[in-house]
Amino acid sequence: MNQGNLGSAPATVFVEQAAVAYNHHRVLTQINLSVRAGERVAVIGPSGAGKSTLFRLLAGLIKPIEGSVITLGHDTSKLSGRRLAKLRREVGFLHQQDNLIPQLRVAHNVLMGRLGHWCLPRAVWSLLWPQELQLAATALSRVELAERLWALPDELSGGQQQRVAIARLMVQQPRLVLADEPVSALDLRLGQEIIALLSELAIRDSVTLLVNLHTLDLLQGNFDRVIALRSGQLFWQGIPAEINQQLLRELYGAEYRALHLEEIELPT
Repeated sequence: MNQGNLGSAPATVFVEQAAVAYNHHRVLTQINLSVRAGERVAVIGPSGAGKSTLFRLLAGLIKPIEGSVITLGHDTSKLSGRRLAKLRREVGFLHQQDNLIPQLRVAHNVLMGRLGHWCLPRAVWSLLWPQELQLAATALSRVELAERLWALPDELSGGQQQRVAIARLMVQQPRLVLADEPVSALDLRLGQEIIALLSELAIRDSVTLLVNLHTLDLLQGNFDRVIALRSGQLFWQGIPAEINQQLLRELYGAEYRALHLEEIELPT
C-alpha cells in the first residue's frame, strides 16, 4: 500500500486541539492529528512524552478535557454504554505484555478476540467447547503457529506469545489497531518479526495501524508516516526517510545518548 493510495482515504482518527490531564497535570496538550484509513503510523518520543496516553485517548478509554477526538467516525467524549462497547470492538489493542490468560489454551486465548461479537451464553459456552475454532486455526496459521492450537501460554516463548496476541487481533477483525510498545520485551530480531506481522495485518486486512515504538531500528520498511511526541505535544511528523540525527537529538534530549540513537541505521 503506497502513499498515493492513502491520499484519498477517509480519516480513521481525527484529533483537534485535544488535551488530557491527570490530577490537574496536563500530559497531552494541543494535539492535532489525522490518520487516514489503512495508514501505518509509528509513534516515537522520549519516556513520558504521552505516547501511551495518546493511544488510550484514541481508543476512548479516556476522554479529553479540551478539544475533540473522532475515532472511526465517533466523537469519543459522547460515547457510553453500547455505543462505547461497539467502538472498543472495532479497536484492537496490543500491549507490551501480551495479556494472555495463562490457564487457557492458545485456542481459547485467540478466540477471546471474538467476545465482543458474541452474546454472553455463546461466550461462556466457548470456554467449554470453542466456538468458531476454524477462525482461530486460520489466524494461528497466518502467524506460523498452527501446531500450537492446544498449547498453554507458558509453553510458548515470548515472541510466540505475542504472535498469539496478533492472532487474537485477527479474529477480532478491528478497523483500527493500537500497538503500545508491543516488542519492548523482545530482542531486535523477534521485534522485527512482530512489527512485520502487524504491518502485514494492516495491509492484507485494510486495517489502520498505530505502533508506539521504543526501538527506532524497527522503522525501516514498515510505516507510511512517523509521529513524534515530546512533553505531551506533537513535536514532528513526516515520512521515515525524513528522520535524521539532528531531529533525534532535539526530540530525545538527555535520552539520546542513553538510547544509543547515534548508532541506529536510519530509514532511507
